[in-house]
Amino acid sequence: MNYEGRMTVDTAQQELIERGWSALPAEYRIPERAPTLEEARAWCKRLAETHYENFHVASWILPQRLRPHFHSIYAYCRVSDDLGDEVGDTAQSLALLNLWGRELDACYRGEARHPIFVALTETIHACEIPKEPFADLLTAFRQDQTVTRFPTTADVLHYCRYSANPVGHLVLYACGYRDPERFALSDFTCSALQLANFWQDVRVDYAKDRIYFPLENMQRYGVDEATIASGRETPQFRELMRHQVESTRRMFEQGLPLIGMVDRDLAVDLDLFSRGGLEILRAIEQQDYNVLRSRPSISKSRKAALLVRALTGKFLGRSLATRQRPAA
Repeated sequence: MNYEGRMTVDTAQQELIERGWSALPAEYRIPERAPTLEEARAWCKRLAETHYENFHVASWILPQRLRPHFHSIYAYCRVSDDLGDEVGDTAQSLALLNLWGRELDACYRGEARHPIFVALTETIHACEIPKEPFADLLTAFRQDQTVTRFPTTADVLHYCRYSANPVGHLVLYACGYRDPERFALSDFTCSALQLANFWQDVRVDYAKDRIYFPLENMQRYGVDEATIASGRETPQFRELMRHQVESTRRMFEQGLPLIGMVDRDLAVDLDLFSRGGLEILRAIEQQDYNVLRSRPSISKSRKAALLVRALTGKFLGRSLATRQRPAA
């Protein structure tokens, strides 16, 4: 391609990027001046605590020293997801995601500009996090722009390997864990959480022209897209959903041992997320697997009960450990 041709491509990409930014909050844009670390951390903290209702709880549970790292990781995941899901135009989203990938590369070269990457630079150095899990998330968000159907269960799980599992790896890295055994258990939990959200949001996803049921399973149970489109309750759809719920529950159960393999603070979070995912599956069962009629949800009282259960385990365990500690 000649110089003029490169200029044309670059100009077209810049126009896509500019239109994409205009569809998102103004604060997401890359500033002209890189902020200080203190400013960047405040930016990430504000984003985390205003965009995710449970982050106040998670921040309170986590040790003080880890909170800035979780803020920066969450902010990266949140904005990356929004670049793919909130723009409303495939070409613009892809242009922004490619730009974001270049900013990630610059971050690892020590050339961060955006508040997220300034804060993330400190997290990466302090926690020794490789670039792969951050980059894998962008792979999933790019795939979202072009892939909306999945032929097999293996294809769905391969998507989860990029869209969900990297988050678990980032959490483990931030907490000082980096062994294959814990990563493998985390993958079960993260993939199961992703799947539980898929089964909860069948109607929402279909409105975005996405179906996460493996097509082989839809065919096996006699369910076609017309059933999902119409929202009709059929015995075949309930059997399909029953199969997906049962297999997802088994994945959660495979990941549960991780809770006993991490420190007590992280264990509370893992317990909350795992039990919360299992509650979604329970809510689906309680409405006889008919997620097309209404979206299954967990009541506030049930969420509170899960939190109390997790915290009781944390503080009771700490109390027992204190009582059992040998005298000096």
